[in-house]
Amino acid sequence: MALLAEPLDRMAGYHFGWCDTDGNEVSGVQGKALRPALTFAAATACGGATEQAVHAAAAVELLHNFSLVHDDVMDTDPMRHGRPTVWRIWGETNATLLGDALQALALGVLSDGVPEEVTSEAVIRLARATVTLCRGQYADCAFETRSTVSIDEYLTMAAGKTGALLACACALGALCAGADHRVVSAMHTFGAELGLVFQLIDDAIDIWGDPAVTGKPAHSDLIHRKQSFPVVCALASDTGPGRELARLYQARNPMTPSRAARAADLIEEAGGRHRTLRRAEAALRAALNALPPELAVGDLTALAQLVAHRDR
Repeated sequence: MALLAEPLDRMAGYHFGWCDTDGNEVSGVQGKALRPALTFAAATACGGATEQAVHAAAAVELLHNFSLVHDDVMDTDPMRHGRPTVWRIWGETNATLLGDALQALALGVLSDGVPEEVTSEAVIRLARATVTLCRGQYADCAFETRSTVSIDEYLTMAAGKTGALLACACALGALCAGADHRVVSAMHTFGAELGLVFQLIDDAIDIWGDPAVTGKPAHSDLIHRKQSFPVVCALASDTGPGRELARLYQARNPMTPSRAARAADLIEEAGGRHRTLRRAEAALRAALNALPPELAVGDLTALAQLVAHRDR
């Protein structure tokens, strides 16, 4: 992170899992790097070389991590990848500044390195994705103060919070490879649908995943009373477990780990897990159907399957 001044560069290196709090190099669990992988895969599917998409791939990963740093602050999450989050070590103010710096760096890296003939469109796409992502994040936070959220409202939120950047990552890869508007649009649609898959699986993992694998606290979304998709489905189920879950979510008592574990059981009993996985399967089909048949989309298909069947 040589483009960032001390201590932001050390904070960024720590967040990415490259160093400890003192800046010493470490090895350990790092992020999935899904978004840059999608950018590279989209570029090669369109006949381009990975070298053409390097700056675009870096930009989407930087922007993604801007959102993660801010998300940890907003959710007061103490851990990421098994280590204390940036705000826990350097404080909320400094973590917020790091997120801001990563966002600015993403735009700079993109404008400096993508093919000149697509620079303007690439920067506009990344900027618009940022606005949409923030709007989705706002909705996600606002849902915590509401007793009910509709399925359509949730899907709109997920399209912004997660789908926007995956869509942008795929479109940028196609742009860098010189693809025409039809193909760029198809890649955008593929990424948007895959983003929904990612968010739905993420919701399921937060409730039923193994913290030893995810590196995140158990039932973090439930402890914060988040209206994730399994919760929304369970609350709308008009079942006994769904009504008990509603009482848990509306209670003034803190959502303790034991209450969160009970909530997880109720969500499954009310059909929330089943409906979430079924909706993820439908979004996966829509993503794969959006891919132009004339392209070499093997890598994109493999990444889509990885998203749908991941455990962290």
